[in-house]
Amino acid sequence: MYGSRGAVSLFATGGVAKASVAVAGAVLLLAGCSSSDGDGEKDKSGAKVSQQPKDKDPYWVNPDGNAAEQVASYVKDGKKDDAELIRKIAEQPTGEWLTPENAEQEARGFTEAAAKADRDALLVVYNIPHRDCGQFSGGGAADGNAYRGFIDQVAKGIGDRATTVILEPDAVLHMVDGCTPGEFHEERYDLLRGAVEKFKSLKNTKVYLDAGNAGWGKTDDITEPLKLAGVEQADGFSVNVSNFYTTADSTKYGKELSSKVGNKPFVVDTSRNGNGPYTEGDPAENWCNPPGRALGETPTTKTDDDLVDAYVWVKRPGESDGTCKGGPKAGQWWPEYALKLAKATK
Repeated sequence: MYGSRGAVSLFATGGVAKASVAVAGAVLLLAGCSSSDGDGEKDKSGAKVSQQPKDKDPYWVNPDGNAAEQVASYVKDGKKDDAELIRKIAEQPTGEWLTPENAEQEARGFTEAAAKADRDALLVVYNIPHRDCGQFSGGGAADGNAYRGFIDQVAKGIGDRATTVILEPDAVLHMVDGCTPGEFHEERYDLLRGAVEKFKSLKNTKVYLDAGNAGWGKTDDITEPLKLAGVEQADGFSVNVSNFYTTADSTKYGKELSSKVGNKPFVVDTSRNGNGPYTEGDPAENWCNPPGRALGETPTTKTDDDLVDAYVWVKRPGESDGTCKGGPKAGQWWPEYALKLAKATK
């Protein structure tokens, strides 16, 4: 994400180092060349990955994802212990972060593959103009019209297939914390409302507007901005995306926020929060490839909490947060970090 400025940096809002989608993977999906269909089974080499039981977690496991490919590579090299560690990641459904260049094809490819496996797709839409304040994951659509076109392409690709969309991590938060300049706020609210409306018009799509994390500040400060962005028309909101706050703290934050936005339910990103947040070093970069972290609760819709719709892995564990602490660029697969996450997980 970004290194906050001034007092805001004390909240260490970051953690949304966004995952990049491998276009080749989407092409494989479109071509029907997935290495596993339906529930899937390990092949004789032990390289394939399987779907999770649908009644526990309805989301699709990508059998051609980076973690799955790493499992196959370790098996081929005879590194069976490492392969089983990475399997902890590979056999859990994770968000597919769509790229603007191939948004319609990727959305169609992922949702068709999920439907073929009788699962729901989990997609992340992350292309808002002036994204990430120009930091590690900076960029986004060139302007409002380009963004609207991108959303239309994603929606066309999804069609009527069962899909959950995580909408624009940090887009609202960055207006509240001062990272996104004020002259862009009115347009951003309009774009987010339009995106919520578009996805809600689809037959089988749920959309969760991102609402930051438990460590950034007060829920009162983000309540009205979330409403302006369309949270009351969405299915709910997401918290802790790409961050490390504990599930307990994230749930507390989510419930407090829910009470202020019409008791909307929410989802929690538990991908890397097993050991909670990193508290050493520069507070402004605690979110970026922190050492000693662990995988969190496995994805599930069985949360035993009426307000928590699901624990999801929005961030793909093992992909870098950015070029900090020895990491590659944001979204790039980093096998050494993935192994550390898996090893630290109880």
